[in-house]
Amino acid sequence: MTILTDEESIRKIRETGRIIQGIFEWLRGHIREGMSTAAIDREVESIIREQGGEPAFKGYKGYPASICASPNEVVVHGIPSDDIILKDGDIISIDVGVKKNGFFTDSARTFAVGEISEEARDLINVTKDSLREGMKEAFEGNRVSDISNAIEQRVRKSGYEEVRAYVGHGIGRALHESPEVPNWGEGGSGPVLKEGLLLAIEPMVNIGTREVKVMQDGWTTLTKDGKLSAHFEDTVIIGKEKAEALT
Repeated sequence: MTILTDEESIRKIRETGRIIQGIFEWLRGHIREGMSTAAIDREVESIIREQGGEPAFKGYKGYPASICASPNEVVVHGIPSDDIILKDGDIISIDVGVKKNGFFTDSARTFAVGEISEEARDLINVTKDSLREGMKEAFEGNRVSDISNAIEQRVRKSGYEEVRAYVGHGIGRALHESPEVPNWGEGGSGPVLKEGLLLAIEPMVNIGTREVKVMQDGWTTLTKDGKLSAHFEDTVIIGKEKAEALT
């Protein structure tokens, strides 16, 4: 795990996080019907490299792209393709990681393409809210499971289900570090949070069953029932009283 105590290191990772902030700003203004997920990937990689960063996902365990682009029933790890064209009414989760200054940040957002259904919009809002609720518990002296429980409670209140096949994680000097940060569980257990600890908190929420299946490419993960899924993630640094979202 990475725990940052010096201001210079915190400044560096904030700079890495700002690259992702800028990517999401670009995506909010440019995602539209008719775009391919590969075109989005190429643009995001260009933004990262123009700002002196490296795409953290590209080549990671053989992954072939700079983003994960996961439309509709794809939960996570969708591989960008020129053959996957966005259409009105889609939702799409974009997950992106950046390395710069020796530090990694990792973040995801789910976007609407044109006019989407009320159910899809509600799913997006619930997933976003569950991330916020988890972050409220991310302060020194609390435990990892307090984050997990807050996420689960918000999701269950909606009638949706949190994905359990994948979890959040520590981050910092490597893309994936300890501790794991599940999106479910009883509070009051697990590792104690310390000021300066870096975590990637990332609820993945399904309208139907939490069960998933992985396609033959070994990456693309779908909801088992074919219903919609959403994904939000932020890299945060634990503070004495609250977390700071770096992305």
